[in-house]
Amino acid sequence: MQRYFIKNQYEEDGPVVITGEDYHHIVRVMRMKEDDRIFVVFPDQTSAVASIERISSDCVEVRVVEWETDNKELPVKVAIASGLPKGDKLELILQKGTELGADQFIPFNADRSIVKWDEKKAKKKLERWEKIVKEAAEQSHRNVVPSLSAPVPFNELLTLSKQFDHTLLAYEEEARAGEIGNLSKVLTSAKEGQSILVVFGPEGGLTEKEVERSMEEGFLVCGLGPRILRTETAPLYVLSAISYQLELMR
Repeated sequence: MQRYFIKNQYEEDGPVVITGEDYHHIVRVMRMKEDDRIFVVFPDQTSAVASIERISSDCVEVRVVEWETDNKELPVKVAIASGLPKGDKLELILQKGTELGADQFIPFNADRSIVKWDEKKAKKKLERWEKIVKEAAEQSHRNVVPSLSAPVPFNELLTLSKQFDHTLLAYEEEARAGEIGNLSKVLTSAKEGQSILVVFGPEGGLTEKEVERSMEEGFLVCGLGPRILRTETAPLYVLSAISYQLELMR
């Protein structure tokens, strides 16, 4: 069944009204009819199976049939901070990172980022990114649509890092040097409900200055095994490791 995130909170005994793009998707793309069933997710992260009761010219009304009880989210909140990469690599990180359970995405302007943020195209670009994240959350049956910000300066990223319980920075030079303990150290010490920020550089990696400043702010610098991973692969590796350690091993 298709999954849709509802903007309004559930009101007991009342119909759930779906409009906008989700209405179009239900009626025009999926060609659903009355009595067909879908999943709905409310702002408080509760979700349910719902049955379509009425389809009008501008909205779909559904009614909750059965509440879901399974927890679909990682036990910790993981934020992925990516130095702006070239092409559509960030879109891949957003899509697959959402499927793997990321809670937040923070793109940032790294010293070696070739792509520069164009303010004239910012609104359209963000809307596209938000759509990618929402559709990935629906596809992977999540109860949360990850938050997403416009790219921030590196200084602002360091300021934002103070909000997190654990902060990691993936650095290829640490991998080359054989560092293997810091990612494991964080994952074995993280408690349910805590937050983890993981920073990744763009294609050219992070500069020594960026790494040094991060360490001054309390970041643990980590390697991700003996192989050097692409900028779009590394976040997916970390999210998979987090899921394995905190979901499959507990």
